[in-house]
Amino acid sequence: MKEWTREERYRVLQGADDILGLYESIKESDYRQTYHLQPITGLSSDPNGFVYHKGVWHLFYQWCPWGAVHGLKYWYHTASKDLVHWKNCGVGIYPDSFYDNKGVHSGSGFSTGDDLYLFYTGNHRDEDWVRTPYTCVAKLEDSGELIKAPQPLFGPHENYTEHQRDPKVVYDEETQKYYILLGAQSKDLKGKVLIYSSDSLLEGWTFVGELRVPGFEDLGGMWECPSIERISGKDVLVFSPQYTTLPNRNQSTNHNIYLLGKMDYKNLTFTAEGNYRHLDYGFDFYAAQFAANNGDPDRAVLTAWMGLPDNHYPTEAEDWEGSLTLPRELRLVNNRLLQRPVPGLASLREKAVVLDEELPRVCELEVSNHQGQDFELKLFSKKDGSGGFCISYDSQTKLCTVDRSQMDQHFNAELGECLTVPLEDGLTKLAVYIDKSSVEIFINDGQVTFTSHLYPTKQEAYYSASSHLDLQAWLLKPAVTDDFVI
Repeated sequence: MKEWTREERYRVLQGADDILGLYESIKESDYRQTYHLQPITGLSSDPNGFVYHKGVWHLFYQWCPWGAVHGLKYWYHTASKDLVHWKNCGVGIYPDSFYDNKGVHSGSGFSTGDDLYLFYTGNHRDEDWVRTPYTCVAKLEDSGELIKAPQPLFGPHENYTEHQRDPKVVYDEETQKYYILLGAQSKDLKGKVLIYSSDSLLEGWTFVGELRVPGFEDLGGMWECPSIERISGKDVLVFSPQYTTLPNRNQSTNHNIYLLGKMDYKNLTFTAEGNYRHLDYGFDFYAAQFAANNGDPDRAVLTAWMGLPDNHYPTEAEDWEGSLTLPRELRLVNNRLLQRPVPGLASLREKAVVLDEELPRVCELEVSNHQGQDFELKLFSKKDGSGGFCISYDSQTKLCTVDRSQMDQHFNAELGECLTVPLEDGLTKLAVYIDKSSVEIFINDGQVTFTSHLYPTKQEAYYSASSHLDLQAWLLKPAVTDDFVI
């Protein structure tokens, strides 16, 4: 693996010619996705600025152009009219001011009338490499021009560590105020959410306190990407706790969870109705972001980074890495979130196929286990039936197990290659979305989801399934452009 110097990682992108050769090289990779968003070069990580505005869904991702390495971050801009077909629009926000001289870090979008604003963390470092995070705003014009405010909305709070980032902007009807939620870390190294409020979207922001979440004060050492969304009259708190292990997550110390309950902005308190649930039980899911202004009080739309901080993947050798999950529609049913791919994804079905021994590299599978029996489903096994990405179910324990340890290409094995998913109901149905380097599994119409990167070799082209399973399969058409737009 290449050793990157700081100078290489934080090199400023001068123009398209700087990375055209890299783009030409990686676009030939066998692992380039066909219907998942991915970086044109280098690394993509957190989804940012996800918002519906004037008939268009805007979605940015954190981007380091030089290779599969975390360095100088930009926001790269993509857009869609249906949450399925996406086009590249070029760099959305450059790290070109004093306040973001070493990176444009995560944040959110906010649509108001004809105006679209992007709120982000400016990552400033001085000559001694001391970090100062600033909460900044920029306006995205219809022309694509981005106009940054000359000054940040506010700087860091002195009572917390340098880890203060990922502004999420919400408007509360009851108090008639705007609020910014910031992921943060206390000086005794506990995860926090800081709250700022204002009567105006673009000025007058003041710190009003920490978010109180009774019963969850000691959960992790940093809470990244906090967000509060209201679905069918109930509040949903989502965040990514770090620096802690959790049940059913092996050795991973980065997670993405949600709580259902009630948010009281007057008292800065989120009262949870029960324990947290994982947004996704897979190996590779993090930094989920809700789309702002989705227009339906009974649903939310969400996507996430298909990856984890500090993890490494086989395509790093090709100088690129990363993907975003499929946009998911979230609804509240029986006091839990159901996550399903947005309905428009069905338009990608090219044709139904009868599966023989071979498994298409890009497809959708619908798996029915009508009686809720034990089963085993192997994807990408070898011709002799060995190896493969194994999904199994034990009806006695109601545990679904996903095991990628028998694949040829191993990555992040030290964190564990086998995960168990506890189910409240018997497992009767799976929807499996396979792309060139990923698998997304939706269990029981989205009661539980599981996301994993996967890099099958040419000999890993087969599948097997317990005889009582009913499988249907569709080839899927491409839905994302890989155009070179800077």
